[in-house]
Amino acid sequence: MRELPGGFAVTVGSPTYRSVLLDISGAVAGEDEDLAVASHYGDPLREQRHLAERAAFVDRSHREILTVDGVDRLSWLNDLSTQEVRSLADGQVTETLVLSATGHVEHHAQVTELAGTVWLDVEQGTAAGLLGFLDSMRFMLRVGAREVTDDWAQLTVAGPDSPAVLGVLSIPAPEAGQALALAEGGWVRASPTSASGAASYDLLVVRGELKAWADRLSNAGATPAGLAAYEALRVEARRPRQGFETDHKTIPNELSWIRTAVHLTKGCYRGQETVARVHNLGRPPRRVALVHLDGVSEALPQRRAEVTWDGRAVGSVTSAAWHYELGPIALLSLKRNVPDDADLLVAGSVARIEPDPDAPPADVVPAGRAARDRLTGRDGSATIRA
Repeated sequence: MRELPGGFAVTVGSPTYRSVLLDISGAVAGEDEDLAVASHYGDPLREQRHLAERAAFVDRSHREILTVDGVDRLSWLNDLSTQEVRSLADGQVTETLVLSATGHVEHHAQVTELAGTVWLDVEQGTAAGLLGFLDSMRFMLRVGAREVTDDWAQLTVAGPDSPAVLGVLSIPAPEAGQALALAEGGWVRASPTSASGAASYDLLVVRGELKAWADRLSNAGATPAGLAAYEALRVEARRPRQGFETDHKTIPNELSWIRTAVHLTKGCYRGQETVARVHNLGRPPRRVALVHLDGVSEALPQRRAEVTWDGRAVGSVTSAAWHYELGPIALLSLKRNVPDDADLLVAGSVARIEPDPDAPPADVVPAGRAARDRLTGRDGSATIRA
């Protein structure tokens, strides 16, 4: 473990896994959680451009994989997590969270239901904890969960030309929210797009064939791109990442996961009371905002670096990246009362918030709070009775 500023601890890579794609010419290993894969292959901005405007593949083989089998698998996961997965059809894809009893995010997983098995892929270093929780909740249900990270590896192919790359390999490009089985085993699924809307697909392949798949993708017209390129596009798209945009206090309402990984009207699950209360009665204590940095500093701010407004600490950096078009950008965790037009300082750089077009308007009062205010007279409608 390594301590970051503010007392946050992170897992420093895997002590045993090193991707074979680090042997590609020019590969430079990542840091911390991403130590096992390439950060870039010599030209990170060019790699990013290919990922956004052409076709490139990214080694994400350090992600960890669980499978859940058994006839009760969907209803069981539905009861344990935030998403409505009970009704997932074969080949459907979603994402979900596991929360603490107090509603704080403990796990995030991409969910793929295919051929009678649920595949859960999670951040490096988190599978064991999630598996332990699932095993503790099995009781007498007809389910079985296991980690299969040693057997399977993930690659992401993205860019507007990526469907054509898959076509060269006789792999159909699945529609949004869908997954298809690969003839060689594993699957291909549509994954979240970049901010530009360019196509993106995740491939789950036999781990021992990872290098062969990289060669096939290269021969089909995709170039290798490091994780730094993928992360820059993730930051631009405001997509959270567990361990980056989350800490021990994070609740789903602070992140875009409230829209993509939480079903707000499903039945009970652990932590639901917090999610429902914040959604119905008020805004969360923090929010994640995309900012543009002025570029005065040649170095990107460190994760958890302090953010100030008028000399007061109002948040911290969660992710930062060099974008091939936008320059230095970052995601910040900010107190909810920080306005979009605030002049923020981050590690000596001025940061300007880019308003989130998907966020609810600041002047919209949640329905639950509006009802409470009417009942208590806080909306000014109460009359004084003699």
